[in-house]
Amino acid sequence: MHHLKNNIVARLGGAAAALALAAGARAQSNPDYEQPPVAYSATAPADALAALQARIASGELSFAGGEKRALQTLLAALGVPEESQMLVFSKTSLQRGRIRPERPRALYYSDSVYVGWVPGGLMEVTAVDPQLGPVFYSFDVTAVRDAAPKIVRDTDCLRCHGGNFVREIPGVFARSVFSDAGGEPLLRHGTLLVDDETPFAQRWGGWYVTGYRGGEPHRGNVFASERGDQLVFTPTEVRPAELSAFFETAAYLRPTSDVVALLVFEHQLAMQNSLTRAAFSCRRMIAYQHGLQLTFKEPETDEPAYDSVKSVFASAVQDVVDHLLFRGAAALPEGIVAGGDFEKIFSRAGPRTGADRSLRDLKLDGQLFAHRCSHLIYSEMFRALPEQLKSRILDRLHDALTSRDPKDRYAYLPAEEKERIRAILVETHPEARARWSGK
Repeated sequence: MHHLKNNIVARLGGAAAALALAAGARAQSNPDYEQPPVAYSATAPADALAALQARIASGELSFAGGEKRALQTLLAALGVPEESQMLVFSKTSLQRGRIRPERPRALYYSDSVYVGWVPGGLMEVTAVDPQLGPVFYSFDVTAVRDAAPKIVRDTDCLRCHGGNFVREIPGVFARSVFSDAGGEPLLRHGTLLVDDETPFAQRWGGWYVTGYRGGEPHRGNVFASERGDQLVFTPTEVRPAELSAFFETAAYLRPTSDVVALLVFEHQLAMQNSLTRAAFSCRRMIAYQHGLQLTFKEPETDEPAYDSVKSVFASAVQDVVDHLLFRGAAALPEGIVAGGDFEKIFSRAGPRTGADRSLRDLKLDGQLFAHRCSHLIYSEMFRALPEQLKSRILDRLHDALTSRDPKDRYAYLPAEEKERIRAILVETHPEARARWSGK
């Protein structure tokens, strides 16, 4: 039996084990995340929408008034600031038939909730569950106001958010596309998933952008067309402070689509997906390990014991720490307006040190944050990561922040910035402080 075990484990070593798991899932015609131990759709979420539904059902929360008032009520109930408003005019979502440049889709977000809305259309909510990652909902706010129905998960969203655009997980994402004057994306000329690594010049095709005054171009605030098979697109030099020249802004909560909100949003999407992917892959590999231990009549352990499991954990840790420390983040140009409403709301939201420093402090010139470690290290999902994964992430993060090796993976961070980040975390992040004590 010992010889058989060694042969099996050797054959399933490294990435082969992950491939075997994926092949098994494909054979059952469901994505990996629909299989145990995640069982995404079969698991009841414990996210912000569960609490919201309870308040609606009890009569504590109602959506009286018009659409805008109902939207404000929803945002307030979910703790989502209206200052985060971003506007997208490309027809690239569930409500594509309602979207056009004169009636863009509005998006709002907090650390754990994303809300989408088109005037006259549905409210769309994505709530981040600590175990399941993003969970998708949509509902007619008029029906909620009149009859207080149960808000249910929207499985249609998974067609894009569960496979077409994000690998292996239910994920959140934004796209930059070339949109014509009617908002129709000219997809044969390409579509780009945008995160904080995307070059500035390639961002925001199909989006409105306010609060940027710099000279470097981006793809926002302008339409594309075709001449035969050729794309016709010229970035605009217009740098609007508000959007009344494009559409009737009174229909929305604000007349802006804040560039700082867009930049933070794009980082947050990438960080959230990294956390979801790491949690799911490591939970699957521990379940795989338990199966092997049962087969070989070994004690069941949650610590990685086989090379295949250790390899997946190491890859997940590296990916999370890379995203936490903005490795590969694109440089930002001058001209991003500081001191706007979103920046003030965002910066005040997180813990601060006695020296008044926070991981939410924005820099905006060259880089997004003054202290380049993601604010989502404080998130519920980070706290809910499998303990054996989270401890390894914190250990790797400590090594990154204390290394002074010029060839280190994170040598792009100056020593002084690394020390600031470490000091902020020691003071404001109890798990980091406990893990790093004595190191």
